Amino acid sequence: MSELAEHMARTARASTAPAPRPRDAATLILIDRAGPTPKVLLGKRHRGHVFMPGKFVFPGGRVEPHDRHVPVAGRLDPAIEDKLMRHVSRPSRDRARALAVAAIREVFEETGLLVGRKVEDAARVGADGPVDPFAAAGVRPDLSQLHLIARAITPPGRPRRFDARFFAADAQMIVHRIDGVVHPEAELVELTWLPIEAARGLDIPPVTKRVLSELEARVAAGFGHDLPVPFYRVLRRKFTCVML
Repeated sequence: MSELAEHMARTARASTAPAPRPRDAATLILIDRAGPTPKVLLGKRHRGHVFMPGKFVFPGGRVEPHDRHVPVAGRLDPAIEDKLMRHVSRPSRDRARALAVAAIREVFEETGLLVGRKVEDAARVGADGPVDPFAAAGVRPDLSQLHLIARAITPPGRPRRFDARFFAADAQMIVHRIDGVVHPEAELVELTWLPIEAARGLDIPPVTKRVLSELEARVAAGFGHDLPVPFYRVLRRKFTCVML
């Protein structure tokens, strides 16, 4: 049994309280392939957080209602859109789109990095909520360049549970940066770019380690949108993985 499988099954077995319902969430892995060794961006969470305090993670968070209405520069690849609508209640393209937008929005909120495409009329098409800095910078999120790497549901036994989709995008999609977002009192107190092998040596959750391996395999396989996507979860206290 893999480290992730053991961790998720053990957490579920230890749970005695009613499990909260998982909330839709999205994560974006930024990967820099400009050099001979690909590097990924990870952030260290503040030690005061209830969820994964002090761990190195990929930027991400829960989906917000306004994520469905954010103007974008490109739509999701149809293969990814299809995978995002599998194994969900009330699947829709709007829900799939919101997941992708949330991943890009969360990267900005936690790192100050704007991922997308420069658009001349972006400043004239703002949106309610924390995505306004995109419009101010003349940027719109570009969903067409996102890759879906994995999906995982936090097992019962955790104070917060998320149904997280792990997206990836090339670092070349970073078109603007706002400084001062990462600091000692912020959600992420530190950012680091590391080769995948070095990233495994950080204090990272088992799911992050598993996703790093999946990312590495997908890059080696050509990083195509049609590659199968693993979905990790616990059903009836047993770890399961199906391919989307």
